[in-house]
Amino acid sequence: MEFFVISLLNGLSYGLLLFMLSSGLTLIFSMMGVLNFAHASFYMLGAYFAYSISEVVGYWPALVLAPIGVGIAGALFEKAVLRRVHHLGHVPELLVTFGLSYIILELVQLVWGRSSVDYRVPEILDGPLFTIYGTQFPLYRGFMMGVAIVMLLAIWQLLTKTRIGLVIQAALTHPDMVQALGHNVPRVFMGVFGGGAALAGLAGVIGGNAFVTEPGMAITVGSIVFVVVVVGGMGSLAGAFIASLLIGLIQTFAVAIDWSVLSALQALGHTITPETFGYVFWRLKVSEVAPILPYLLLVLMLIFRPRGLLGTREG
Repeated sequence: MEFFVISLLNGLSYGLLLFMLSSGLTLIFSMMGVLNFAHASFYMLGAYFAYSISEVVGYWPALVLAPIGVGIAGALFEKAVLRRVHHLGHVPELLVTFGLSYIILELVQLVWGRSSVDYRVPEILDGPLFTIYGTQFPLYRGFMMGVAIVMLLAIWQLLTKTRIGLVIQAALTHPDMVQALGHNVPRVFMGVFGGGAALAGLAGVIGGNAFVTEPGMAITVGSIVFVVVVVGGMGSLAGAFIASLLIGLIQTFAVAIDWSVLSALQALGHTITPETFGYVFWRLKVSEVAPILPYLLLVLMLIFRPRGLLGTREG
């Protein structure tokens, strides 16, 4: 029972962090049809911006200022670069955002160096939230979970209950009509892209000190984010939320399971000799294959349900 409860809590906290990161990418794709390959780089920028700002004015101002800075950078990129290739289709968009990810990586290494920086959890949040079965659950993970839930509610409220949300959704399907009603559609798209980048930056502020802030962090989470978006359904915010929790739980439980098929068979009284076909495969522990499980889920989803869990368009 202890293993289940602790793994469940860790899986939920990791899954909610994935949602914080993937929500911006989902928002950009659902509203603009742009699959932003540099999204994880904005996550990295958020962590580094927060590190530098917190060194000067503390963590709490950094929690607000860093996402705003990343959002401004994203909006400027959309206006200066992405808007010029948007009418050319998805391939140029993918290539230009792919190039941006490498530019951001090089800039980060030039400014902050190639090694990790000392971005720490603030002292007020550095402690246990509660103790269960003798194991302390970190207060900062609880804070992370709370921020992710507030983010979900705020985005849903914005898109479904406000005039701005209605304009944003209408601009995707009927841009000419929205333009005729007096709304500046390019400015709407710039705001959407900047908002999505800001959400990635917020995830970087929260996740950068929970894990490690270093130049490789974007590569580490970048592929997982796309798995979340595809499994949840391209453009579905609710799907991204469910997929984030699912992948977080799968990876957390898998990492903690120190069993292999061989050990399970031995426990049942069966034996597998080295001459048996695939002997090495049977010896692989679940924890050893945990990193590939999200991608296996992605492959299965593309085979049996290409539009994802709650998606409306084919991935």
